Amino acid sequence: MPAIDTKADSKIAAKSNGATAKLPHLVTELPGPKAKRLVDRDHAVVSPSYTRDYPLVAKTGRGAMIEDVDGNTFLDFAAGIAVCATGHCHPEVVAAIQKQASELIHMSGTDFYYPNLVDLAEKLAAIAPGKEPKRVYFGNSGAEAIEAAIKLVKYHTKRDKLIGFHGAFHGRTMGALSLTASRSIQRKGFGTLLSGVFHMPFPDTYRGTYGVRPECASADCLSYLENELFRRRVDPDEVAGIFIEPIQGEGGYLPAPADFLQGLQRICRKHGILLVADEVQSGMGRTGKWWASDHAGIEPDIICTAKGIASGMPLSAIIARADVMNWVPGAHASTFGGNPVCIAASIATLGLIENQYMANAARMGDYIMKRTADWREKHKIVGEVRGKGLMIGIEFVRDQKTKEKANDLRNKLVQMAFHKGLLVLGSGDTTLRLCPPLLIDEAQADFALDTLEACITELERSL
Repeated sequence: MPAIDTKADSKIAAKSNGATAKLPHLVTELPGPKAKRLVDRDHAVVSPSYTRDYPLVAKTGRGAMIEDVDGNTFLDFAAGIAVCATGHCHPEVVAAIQKQASELIHMSGTDFYYPNLVDLAEKLAAIAPGKEPKRVYFGNSGAEAIEAAIKLVKYHTKRDKLIGFHGAFHGRTMGALSLTASRSIQRKGFGTLLSGVFHMPFPDTYRGTYGVRPECASADCLSYLENELFRRRVDPDEVAGIFIEPIQGEGGYLPAPADFLQGLQRICRKHGILLVADEVQSGMGRTGKWWASDHAGIEPDIICTAKGIASGMPLSAIIARADVMNWVPGAHASTFGGNPVCIAASIATLGLIENQYMANAARMGDYIMKRTADWREKHKIVGEVRGKGLMIGIEFVRDQKTKEKANDLRNKLVQMAFHKGLLVLGSGDTTLRLCPPLLIDEAQADFALDTLEACITELERSL
């Protein structure tokens, strides 16, 4: 890895108007001594299946800042993988958790009733697209939401086939994994997955379908669905649901074009197929609207949500048209889904998103996109900057004309940013994702972008 330029780091910090409480401060080499000891202990007892890009050992978090066990503070542009929508430990969310924990921690909404579960279900139904009545099912994670949606589409339609997309990530449990087509390592070694699952190309407007005609990505993918998949591999009358991320979370932060989503909805309606929007990462105001689907004006039959729904507490939900969620008592349930403490955190979270942070996500997303608009011209390894709101991907290439992927360069940038106090993660083969808490301000955005640009420049000099 290229040497760390501490003078450049100082210039970046100084440029940010002295907002030191909101900017990184490193006091040890990374990882520090306490972090090193903890990492060694972790390696001895924790599952090796976890992916850790760098040795951050978090101790406390406030807003968009994380402090590690050695006293180093970092600017978090990963947000626990787009989870901490209201920032770390927002006072209103903490207060809601503490109040609920002092009154009722668990009662299982599967078997009993409690007020705040109904309150949240009503709110989620109200913000879902479309005027039709909705019903809500609660779980604990994004993968659980997908599993519930798989069961519901099959139950409702009495069909058994499913369609997903290349590059998709829907979770690691066996049903969700069957729809996932992000990385082979996620499927390797687990034997036969769900039968009757088909995958098709996702409309990549940068590289195109199978690397050609990016300007025709939507038309090519819709044509593949109707003229290839439906004609040769699966009859549409047997398909229960099509699952799509309106912006692929692990596939490179690729937004599906509006015309594609609209065309997909038309095809689903034509054949009686349920359209399932996986908004686990893209929902909850992250794109500047409640749902990424809202940007295309579509009305999915089912929306799956998790991550940002409760500011870090384990909660997920599927929101479906009431006439679709017609399963009978006992057909599906979860002991912990809709836990009262998690529900309380979610109600506080949704209030903050609605009143403050959704608009801020739109505003700061526009600010970042404007600031990076010339990066492709300034930096030969930047292929594209794309996204909506605070769900932004920067794709790195070896050559802008051939668009040769540069996974190693992206990975080096992630490491370099960490050593400069900025937390970011990769997405897909060669993209760096920016998914900070929705409360970031311009000073923090400037620090992140100045740091990344310094890393890019430093890396380009070494090539």
